[in-house]
Amino acid sequence: FRLQRREKQITKATPSQSAMKFTAAVSLVAISTLSTAYGFAPAINSRSIASRTPTATNSPIISCRPFASNAAASVTNLSMSASPLTVGIVGATGAVGKEIRGCLEKREFPVGTLRIFGSERSAGKEVETKFGKVTVELFEEDKARECDVVFLAVDGDFALKHAENICAGDDGAVVIDNSSAFRYKEGIPLVVPEINAETTKGKKLIANPNCTTAIGLMAVWPLHKLFGLKKMVMSTYQAASGAGQPGMDELVEGTRAVLAGERDVAENKIFAHPLPFNVIPHIDKFQENGYTKEEMKVTWETRKICGLDDDFPVR
Repeated sequence: FRLQRREKQITKATPSQSAMKFTAAVSLVAISTLSTAYGFAPAINSRSIASRTPTATNSPIISCRPFASNAAASVTNLSMSASPLTVGIVGATGAVGKEIRGCLEKREFPVGTLRIFGSERSAGKEVETKFGKVTVELFEEDKARECDVVFLAVDGDFALKHAENICAGDDGAVVIDNSSAFRYKEGIPLVVPEINAETTKGKKLIANPNCTTAIGLMAVWPLHKLFGLKKMVMSTYQAASGAGQPGMDELVEGTRAVLAGERDVAENKIFAHPLPFNVIPHIDKFQENGYTKEEMKVTWETRKICGLDDDFPVR
């Protein structure tokens, strides 16, 4: 699909020092984006925040902090000096939850206590982590609110039901939601820290963008701020992991069955068509404009993350 851009200036948005909970959370988010495709974050301190400033030149340039390096420095400094935090992960036994936990471990984020929440099926199980052996707790909103930061690695329906309750009030946790539930909701920041971390100032519910958007904008944003893009053609070849653990399991089992001669064509239950040895040019539902929802997510999210008007041509 095509992403067409028009030259446009972005107004300046300068943040200030934020409370420890938000500052700590952004470094946790930066930890994730520097090592994986994730992009979500509360506010980081004012010396390393991006500012988007209009220029007096004929070709608008969007300026922001040096790409990644300052964020990495902030993460290192905070990891060495911040008070330990209580971090919760809802859905930690799933594919995305495991990656989030791995980022916490690899980047040495100051986790004082790691709490893992799950369903009745997984509650009571013990998980070995760098922070010690953790017993999976049955999810309850009140328990999640006891944390400083909570990652939601669950589906949109679950997030819509619980996220705002977990972060409500001064005593609620900072919630970073990995689903699409809040990405387009007014007042809730959709964040790639290297681009728009300042939008999380004072916010306790932060949305994480679609993987294609997060990865693509990490490359596009520096080009746009320097030159101003007019058109972009993006082709993505997405993995079975986009459908979670069940999707990956179906790919593995289907591949095994075909290679073993048990089936000529793999069985499909999760995907619309058999995935092994195949490419499906279709993710999510087709929209009235002929694009799929997966393609339109890149359009909608690019506009919001980059602070572009709703009519900015991203197609």
